[in-house]
Amino acid sequence: MSSARSHSSVRWSDLTHPVVAGLISVIVNYGGTFILVFQAARIAGLSPELTASWVWSISIGVGVTGIILSWMSREPIITAWSTPAAAFLVTALATTPYAEAVGAYLISAAAFVVLGLSGWFERVIRLIPLGVAAGLLAGILLQFGIKAFGGINIDPLLAGVLIVAYVVFKRFSARYAVVGILVLGLAFLLVQDRVDLSGLQLQLATPVFTMPAFSLNALLSVALPLFLITLTGQYMPGMLVLRNDGFKTSANPIVTVTGLGSLLMAPFGSHAFNIAAITAAIATGREAHEDPSKRWIAGIAAGVCYVLVGVFGVTLAAVFMALPATFITTLAGLALLGTIGGSLATALADARTREAALITFLAAAANINLLGIGGAFWGLVIGLLAHVALNGSLPQKASTPAMAPTPVNSGVN
Repeated sequence: MSSARSHSSVRWSDLTHPVVAGLISVIVNYGGTFILVFQAARIAGLSPELTASWVWSISIGVGVTGIILSWMSREPIITAWSTPAAAFLVTALATTPYAEAVGAYLISAAAFVVLGLSGWFERVIRLIPLGVAAGLLAGILLQFGIKAFGGINIDPLLAGVLIVAYVVFKRFSARYAVVGILVLGLAFLLVQDRVDLSGLQLQLATPVFTMPAFSLNALLSVALPLFLITLTGQYMPGMLVLRNDGFKTSANPIVTVTGLGSLLMAPFGSHAFNIAAITAAIATGREAHEDPSKRWIAGIAAGVCYVLVGVFGVTLAAVFMALPATFITTLAGLALLGTIGGSLATALADARTREAALITFLAAAANINLLGIGGAFWGLVIGLLAHVALNGSLPQKASTPAMAPTPVNSGVN
């Protein structure tokens, strides 16, 4: 799965930006969506030991698979737990015995392994036109950009400081803009004494094995929705992020490796992990490094951070979650501005496909939730239908590779 991209030697000066990008992606993940895991665990009535095991299993699994994939491909393959699946489990675990849920996790993970080995996922995504792919990604990320400025309504001083600092850094030292607002924001919170870590205790997490049980009810009500939600809500937009920033690694080994990881970690509580979507964009763009061949370091850095969180269980996860929500959303939105701008530029570049790309962008931004399936899937479906209706057919594999990469140096920053 090695990339065709040439790789130059890595120097110490190359580490700062990708390492910070990887760290930000981890902070955003834990601070933004990890609460869903705790909510689902509470709904299921899990003990603190089982909850800590869940944290351990997904953190270690995500970290190890991300490190393996990034090292093998020399591309920033950021993996994460399935956020839409965690949201789904908040309701599903209320009526499903935990052992049966674990059995459903195993079935879903096995299905992803089969999908990756079969090669069908890569064949499907190769049919997606470039404009539709870019419009979909821009629509998915739009809400994060909006929330970066919407934070002014909630915490005007904190959000205002981050936004002004970002503009100033971009004016005088664009390369250090994201690093600068991260450091400045943390210092601002510490000075204001807004991060309460007094109650934290550093302790190692202990994995707890749960013997899986299997039932038709869990297969239909947990395993099947889990598979579809993760496929449409995580894998497809995650691959769009990679393609948009010019990375060409096949989806098949990514689906296979993350599926195998999910299979191994399911008995310890992991519901599903996969290629990241939103947080991956923080590590795949120019903000991570000007040289695309150095951005794989961000994948390694993120993986190491995830493993550390997993080793110390809920302790370090609680550190991330102690950060104010406005800090997380503003930081994420500002870090993604370059990707949003580049995606919009690509989506609207070709006049022949511009309207279909615009429809895709708006449909994805609307975040339609229908039949229990999230906005990324419906945005893609609506965009493809619009493209076929307006242009007669989808592009052929031979002439237009699916999600063809945007030139890595032409992103709007």
